[in-house]
Amino acid sequence: MKLEWIPALERPDLLAPPVERALRELGDLDGEVRVAEIDPGLADTAAFCERYGVALEESANCVIVAGRRGGETRYAAVLVLASTRADVNGAVRRHLGARKASFAPHEEAVGLTGMEYGGITPIGLPESWPVLVDEAVAAAPFVVIGSGLRRSKLALSGAALARLKAVEVLPVAMPAAS
Repeated sequence: MKLEWIPALERPDLLAPPVERALRELGDLDGEVRVAEIDPGLADTAAFCERYGVALEESANCVIVAGRRGGETRYAAVLVLASTRADVNGAVRRHLGARKASFAPHEEAVGLTGMEYGGITPIGLPESWPVLVDEAVAAAPFVVIGSGLRRSKLALSGAALARLKAVEVLPVAMPAAS
């Protein structure tokens, strides 16, 4: 099945409220952001890529990481290609200056972002959070990411992602587990 990509702000019903707000504030990143409706049961990366013919190297996963030091918790979003995984206990933990880093629990990630689990995206996150984008994502000519909802996906260039306010481009990916 082929995806029908249209300008994201033409279908606000396919965007989580914080994503729509952010895109409006950003001017839709000069019209570069596209949205496509998908089967919400196929939102998880492997199922999505297989069903819609998107290569893992064209899809990126956004995970929310909680870094802890002392009694303080600092959150960050990490975006890596689906063919890799986030180096949470290495690069991400060090970058956050945390003693311990882990994926934020599902309920916490959903509550803090205002997005659906499985659709969390770096667009529209709390402004105080760093968004750590792997170098390979930033270099991608086209990448598919979440829309904040499980029933749609966004597509844009890695360069457009790298222009988001809180983005820091650095090596935060490692090979996927076999």
